[in-house]
Amino acid sequence: MDTMSIAVARRIALAAQGFADPRPEVATRRHLKRVLSRVQLIQLDSVNVAVRAHYAPLFSRLGAYDRTLIDEAAWAHSARKPRMLVETWAHEASLIPVEDWPLLRSGAKRAGWWRNYARLVERSPTLVDDIVAVVKELGPIGAGGIEREVVGESQRTPGPWWDRSEVKKVCEWLFGMGQLTTGTRRSFERLYDLTERVVPPEILARQVSPEEGARELTARSAAALGVATEPDLRDYYRLGPEVSHQAVADLVESGVLEPVRVRTWRSPAYRFAGARLPRKITGRALLCPFDPLIWERGRTERLFDFHYRIEIYVPEPKRVYGYYVFPFLLDGELVARVDLKADREAGVLRVQGAFAEPEVDRPRVAGELAAELRVMAQWLSLDGVAVGERGDLAPLLRRA
Repeated sequence: MDTMSIAVARRIALAAQGFADPRPEVATRRHLKRVLSRVQLIQLDSVNVAVRAHYAPLFSRLGAYDRTLIDEAAWAHSARKPRMLVETWAHEASLIPVEDWPLLRSGAKRAGWWRNYARLVERSPTLVDDIVAVVKELGPIGAGGIEREVVGESQRTPGPWWDRSEVKKVCEWLFGMGQLTTGTRRSFERLYDLTERVVPPEILARQVSPEEGARELTARSAAALGVATEPDLRDYYRLGPEVSHQAVADLVESGVLEPVRVRTWRSPAYRFAGARLPRKITGRALLCPFDPLIWERGRTERLFDFHYRIEIYVPEPKRVYGYYVFPFLLDGELVARVDLKADREAGVLRVQGAFAEPEVDRPRVAGELAAELRVMAQWLSLDGVAVGERGDLAPLLRRA
């Protein structure tokens, strides 16, 4: 069994995620496909304090690309540019390549939080039929529109998203079960449609056993991670432990995974047989909290000696670094973090806090970070960058 240093493991992981690939001068659909072949899926999230989560991983890898590239791939396809991506539950709610749909519907993956609505569905089977009928007739349509059609305007249940009506809960259940998916989005609102009108029939018709689905998803996890422990591989698509253990054993036997030891890691690790090992990683990138490189916080700490937690749900007085913090990757190391907010009214990208990691070259980090923040501001159609007072890196960054 090979033993590798943490530096080697880090270079393998970064190459697997696309950080050894050069940024193009102008990103095209071909470059989007290349990124997808690395990361395999893109997580969705509604927070828009800086930029929505599904746009950010592509910026990290491609630079200032045209965001309509992913919009067209997922929600505004045409005969000339067929749909590349479809929404379903993968890591969380995610965009996945259309051809991977059968793997996520194979039974290999654990049900998500929406499974709690199964009792409601059992109590109200006609509600399911009514919702599907409305979507069939009027879709793509939002949950509010479905609710008005099914319940009637006068009986509509008011309240924010956490006080959902039964109609909205059943819509989530149908989405989780794969009977509905997102036909398109309007100002990020999900507009439901029948899956059969979104996913091509030849892909829907493909039958995949739970065992095959687990092996294929685990192989995709391994390709995206490069080198990983079994829990790392399991987490990428949120598989169950028993399913994951068997899939890993099968992939080791078939030669897709190679058992390895990574110094300083307590758990056994596995290297994807096709993983690349570049001599070095250069370049810089800002990573949003939902970037697949740093999804699994324990893995992030093992790989980069970088303790990272998202603090959105932490009361403000108890936050250490800020509300929406982007780690900064420079030449293969996580060297700093910045709390970012796109102040669209003022036209600036606000750095509300800037913090350096110990023992880094702070003047160089500040200069490289300043350059990347200017690229991000321009990409977001903002006029400039405004650096606040918080954090030990803030004075240097402000000067840079």
